[in-house]
Amino acid sequence: MERIVEQTLLYDFYGELLTDHQKQIYELYLDDYSLSEIAQEAGISRQGVHDLVKRCNKILEGYEEKLCLVEKFQAAKTKVSEIHKLAGAQADSNETVRRIEELSNEILEDF
Repeated sequence: MERIVEQTLLYDFYGELLTDHQKQIYELYLDDYSLSEIAQEAGISRQGVHDLVKRCNKILEGYEEKLCLVEKFQAAKTKVSEIHKLAGAQADSNETVRRIEELSNEILEDF
């Protein structure tokens, strides 16, 4: 997964667990502000911004290691996509119906 997409997903799932200051800096970082721009906006050094972003990344990755919410979300998204493809299949068959039931049961068990 592309790094910025991964960081954005982690922030979407776990961002509320960061402090307000961390959220402010990290949101600017995700909005593609340069470290210098963020430093000027926040009134801290460029190195301070770099360290804070790095720390936030570790914190968010730590939450994902323990909770696996992004992983479960992506797995569910893949299964739902497969369900959509199967449901749109032109030929009805018992195998298709069986697979749809399997996938829907897996999704329900995961959540």
